[in-house]
Amino acid sequence: MPSNRLPDLVCPAGSLPALKSAVDNGADAVYLGFKNNTNARNFAGLNFDEKALVDGIRYAHDRKKGVLLAINTFPQAGRTADWQRAVDAAADLGVDAVIMADLGLLDYANRRHPGLRLHLSVQGSATNFAAVNLAHQEFGIRRAVLPRVLTLGQVEHVIQNTPVEIEVFGYGSLCVMNEGRCWLSSYACGESPNTVGACSPAKFVEWKKKPGVMETRLNGILIDSRGDTESAGYPTLCKGRYEVNGNTYYAIEEPTSLNVLSILPDIVNIGVRAIKVEGRQRSPTYVAQVTRTLRAALDSLAAGAERYEVRQEWQSQLTRLSEGNQATLGAYSRPWR
Repeated sequence: MPSNRLPDLVCPAGSLPALKSAVDNGADAVYLGFKNNTNARNFAGLNFDEKALVDGIRYAHDRKKGVLLAINTFPQAGRTADWQRAVDAAADLGVDAVIMADLGLLDYANRRHPGLRLHLSVQGSATNFAAVNLAHQEFGIRRAVLPRVLTLGQVEHVIQNTPVEIEVFGYGSLCVMNEGRCWLSSYACGESPNTVGACSPAKFVEWKKKPGVMETRLNGILIDSRGDTESAGYPTLCKGRYEVNGNTYYAIEEPTSLNVLSILPDIVNIGVRAIKVEGRQRSPTYVAQVTRTLRAALDSLAAGAERYEVRQEWQSQLTRLSEGNQATLGAYSRPWR
C-alpha cells in the first residue's frame, strides 16, 4: 500500500572517496561492486578490493548508513563459482544487501545464506508485479529495482500488487535498451556490456578530426559527426546521431539525464521505497553534489509536502551535471498514454 514514508536515497560509490562523499552528503545507502566482472560497472580504476570494501563498510555503518553490493552480471559458462564466491564474500563482509539479476545466483544466495538480504537488480528486467512476486516467492527478494521504462502510473501499479519494496532511478543517465545488456553494443563491439562495464568500451572508441568536423566511431561504425563549435560527450550507440529519411538527428535517444525533482511528491505518495542515483563511474565531486541536492529536496518534502517546490538552486545544480546540460522525466511522463 502507498505510504508517505520518505524513500531511501541510494547513491553510487565507484571508489572509497565516492562512498565517503555520498555518506557525508546525505545518502541513506550506497551501492558498489567488487573489482571484477561480477558487477556491471567493471571499469579500470573503479570498484573495491576487499580492504577498501572493509573500510567502506565500516565508514558507512559507523554513520548508520547502508552498503548494497552489486553482483549484478550474469555468470559466464564454466565460471559460475567466481560469482558464487562473490556472494559468499558479501555475506562474510557484512553488507546490508546484495543486488543480483541472475536467477541461478539468486537461488544460490537464498539457499546458502538465508539471512542475506537480496535485491533484484534493474538488470533482472522485472517490469511487472508478477515478475517481482515470482522472485520474492522463489528467492526471497526484499526489494526490486525497476527498469527506467515504466510510467509513474505503471510503477504505482507494481507497488500496489507486491509486498516487495520498490526502488526506482531518480537521477542520471538513461537506458533505452534491455538495462545493461545492450544488444546494439554487443553487435558492434563483439563484447557484452554486462560484463565489460560499458556500452562503449574505450578501446573501441575513436575520434577522427576532419576539416570542420569531428567524427566519432565505435569499432569502426560512424555514430556521430560534429562541427568544430559543437560539444561532444562520451559516445554511445543509442545517443549517436543518424540519418533517417534524409534527416540527421538523435534517432534512438537524446543525450539527457533523468531528473525527478519535479515529481518527487508523486514518487513518495505512490509508496516508492528507495530512489537511486545512477553513476558509479562518476567522480566523488559529482556524487557529493548530486547527493547533497537530492537530500535537500527530500528533507524539504519531509518538512511539508504541501509547501514543496523545486528550488532554482537545486535545478541549476543538477542541470549543470546532466548530460548535455539537459534533463528529462524519461518514461515517467508520457502524456500520450
